[in-house]
Amino acid sequence: MFQIFYTDEQDNSLKTLNTEKLDSSFDAKGKWINMTNPTDKEIEFVCETLKVPEEMIKAALDDEEMARTDREDGWFLTLFDIPALEEDDNYYSYTTIPLGVMYNANTIITVCLKRTMLLNDFATGRVKDFNTKYKTRFLIQLLYRAATKYLQYLRQIDKASQRIQAELQKTMKNDDLVQLLDLENSLVYFSTSLQSNNVVIEKLARVESKNFYEEDLDLWEDVGIEHRQAMEMCKIYQGIIKASTEAFANVINNNLNTSMKKLTILTVILSIPTLIYSMWGMNTPVPWQDEPMGFWILVAISIVISIIAGILLFKDKKFKK
Repeated sequence: MFQIFYTDEQDNSLKTLNTEKLDSSFDAKGKWINMTNPTDKEIEFVCETLKVPEEMIKAALDDEEMARTDREDGWFLTLFDIPALEEDDNYYSYTTIPLGVMYNANTIITVCLKRTMLLNDFATGRVKDFNTKYKTRFLIQLLYRAATKYLQYLRQIDKASQRIQAELQKTMKNDDLVQLLDLENSLVYFSTSLQSNNVVIEKLARVESKNFYEEDLDLWEDVGIEHRQAMEMCKIYQGIIKASTEAFANVINNNLNTSMKKLTILTVILSIPTLIYSMWGMNTPVPWQDEPMGFWILVAISIVISIIAGILLFKDKKFKK
């Protein structure tokens, strides 16, 4: 998808430019070009018309690309990870995807693999003080919104984790355990991406902060605060879910051990009559073989011995642990 936005000077509203009739004479000054999973034709048009290095766009479309900054041919690239939702059969899982922000003196370009609420908020005019002409402010606003989106999803993960743990305390279901594992994996993705983003933020603070508008410095400080808070929350929730997963694993092992102990006791008890009947089934003279009540005597002996063995085993402290 290929979209072009610009801020109207008269009423300061966000307008959309028709992309069907664009040609090489396209004036991109003051425009925001949003590329979502662009086609090769769209990438070629942007690279040829605006002289954007193709490697920058391709880097933003690589879901394995690490967060970083780069400068080439008058274009500055900031690549960082943003959180995203993935809908499964009965629940949501969380992951991260790269977002590339490229700008020069005239134009700003965003490139992402998927359509996200983060960019949609800007495209629909929901972000206060958003202006396509202020490129560094746009970058700061994107980083701030990304940090707040991390915090929002982290709170959702925490609530989902509490709900799953409550369900697991009632009944141990495989589906709940799988969901808890997915949440743990999501936190791993978040933690890795937040650490990579932190490197980018620190580098921007050293290299690009001098180009920020003075009125945007407070927002830039908020970016650091929100980002550090997201990192701390992610670390805390990782510890909670890891501890919960280990606790439930221990409970499952204990339940399994208890079941195995009961089965062992039952096997020992049942083996006693089997042993007695096997001995009296041999083709040799045995006691009570000529007695009319011999069979019932053996049955009574087997039952008595089995009961005594069962009582002794159930009273054994080793089997109670």
